[in-house]
Amino acid sequence: MLQQTQVKTVIPYFNNFVKKFRTLKSLSKSNEEEVLKMWEGLGYYRRARNLLACSKELVKKYNLKLPDTLDKIKSLPGVGDYTGNALLGLVYNKPTIAVDGNVKRVFSRIFNKEEKKINFEEFIKRNKKKLFCTNRNADFVEAIMEFGALICKPKDPNCYVCCLNKTCKYFKSSSKIKNIRNKMIKNRNYDIFCYVNKKKQIALTKNNKISFLKNFNLPVIRVSNGFHNDQNWKFLKNYQNSISNLKLNINLYYKFSDKIPANYRWFSLISNKEFVPSFTKKIFRQVSTLF
Repeated sequence: MLQQTQVKTVIPYFNNFVKKFRTLKSLSKSNEEEVLKMWEGLGYYRRARNLLACSKELVKKYNLKLPDTLDKIKSLPGVGDYTGNALLGLVYNKPTIAVDGNVKRVFSRIFNKEEKKINFEEFIKRNKKKLFCTNRNADFVEAIMEFGALICKPKDPNCYVCCLNKTCKYFKSSSKIKNIRNKMIKNRNYDIFCYVNKKKQIALTKNNKISFLKNFNLPVIRVSNGFHNDQNWKFLKNYQNSISNLKLNINLYYKFSDKIPANYRWFSLISNKEFVPSFTKKIFRQVSTLF
């Protein structure tokens, strides 16, 4: 949950999740809809699917026990270098570092050197004896990530209270490096077509080919060609939505109908018993203004 999401956002989701799934075995026996419903609103839903797949594999192949080598951990669904190293350190106290954006920033500032000019893997190998000089590797893995998030922050770092400022080249230098990560924003235009009925229901389908929303329940989404002249559909609203680095300009159309194509299902605009992503919920809110 903490991948690409702030701690304060994650805490209530985490607490509810572990109440629902108290053990790895109970998680492995659940289905995708249950897990996605608990994840609803956190976004990046591939994480939830990978977590479920991972739990099933740990039960089936590893008798509920996490593997203790990086190669085996990385063979699990959704686990890469960062997560694998974090697990090795936190679970098995192995001498390793989970290199995320926070950790890169800490080392970059200590040397006052741009991140792109540092080979972090090579740096950790060369300095193993200095970095892992105690047996508290699990604490070190967590501490360096927290240090980057709370002290060595992206903006306005707390240099004057930092315990490393005596040796930090960034703090001492009059020419401080800047690690600015510009997010490449991509603009996309879409038309969305909503079947609606008088029971305050909307028809959704998984038969969409829009990559960032693949396999989710949605109305039909099409890349906009700038105009729409089908008189069967009425224009409702134009609005904007953002998903990760995508800025979406959306034209929303609707028509009332009791009949829908075979690959659609009716969903209530009011009750929230089934999982729908936040993107779809925003559509619900727009369509609800019809009633």
